[in-house]
Amino acid sequence: MSLIKLEPIFQERLWGGRNLESLFGYDIPEGKVGECWGISAHPNGITKVAEGKFKGQTLQQLWASYRDELFGTYTMEEFPLLVKILDAQEPLSVQVHPNNQQALELEGEAYGKTECWYVLKAAPEAELILGHSAQTPAEMREMINNNQWDTLLQRQPVKNGDFIFVESGTIHAIGAGIVILETQQSSDTTYRVYDYDRMDNNGEKRELHLEKAMHVTNFPGVSSISSKVSKCNRDGVVTTLVQTEEFHVFHHEVFGNNYNPNFNGQFYLLTIIEGEGYLSLEDSMIKLCKGDHYIIPKGVSNITASGNMEWITSTIPQDY
Repeated sequence: MSLIKLEPIFQERLWGGRNLESLFGYDIPEGKVGECWGISAHPNGITKVAEGKFKGQTLQQLWASYRDELFGTYTMEEFPLLVKILDAQEPLSVQVHPNNQQALELEGEAYGKTECWYVLKAAPEAELILGHSAQTPAEMREMINNNQWDTLLQRQPVKNGDFIFVESGTIHAIGAGIVILETQQSSDTTYRVYDYDRMDNNGEKRELHLEKAMHVTNFPGVSSISSKVSKCNRDGVVTTLVQTEEFHVFHHEVFGNNYNPNFNGQFYLLTIIEGEGYLSLEDSMIKLCKGDHYIIPKGVSNITASGNMEWITSTIPQDY
């Protein structure tokens, strides 16, 4: 079994730019392109296999038809993860996402949206919004009604290489001048709280979702930032970024010719975020380049890597 390469899908966004072209060499559409959906089975952007045995099939089809063979004996009907690269030339709206139970209750969706961000590029003085200062829903309503956004919203400076865990129910926004890799549950449900009174392409303010947002927001609004744990390996370093019930996410840095990522037989999703190199399997060698997205099928464990590159990998707990 070899790796499965996927073709990314690009999404135009009001706040997007052209960094996906300049930083990753992607052939993106004209306009403000804000998102690369690199690994997705979500109906709003389903990625396809780029080459090999499964060429042309969608991730959705792989999950439906080859789940046991490629991924494992999972029982959920829908593929659980979505991997994106976001280019925020302007700030995203202040927003919040539901958890699984709330997503089912409010939208009839299988998954809520817990997510995490690895900062690939941050402009000087770039910052995020992460959390809020209100102690109760009533206090938040009052602050919103009085436009006390600077008091309500908690801001955090960021730089290249920072990692942020954003649990469902957390008020948040990615600021201007930030490019991130996002690993998230397979959901596109967003409740906007504030959008800076800006206009869309039709000259109208975008819709807010205050009632639903209030229903799913955590109180008090404590932000959650995970500590990172690194382990040196021959010719590389693996860093555990976060391990939750929704996903496990890792950063790998390869700087030699015999790096063993110690994949444990589970399936993994892999995105190259910097550099290039090679992965050697038992009977093949695969060149990896910045911006590539792969599925590592279950059981593919005897792998070594060479080159100078960085990856982000993710998987889900075996008892998910």
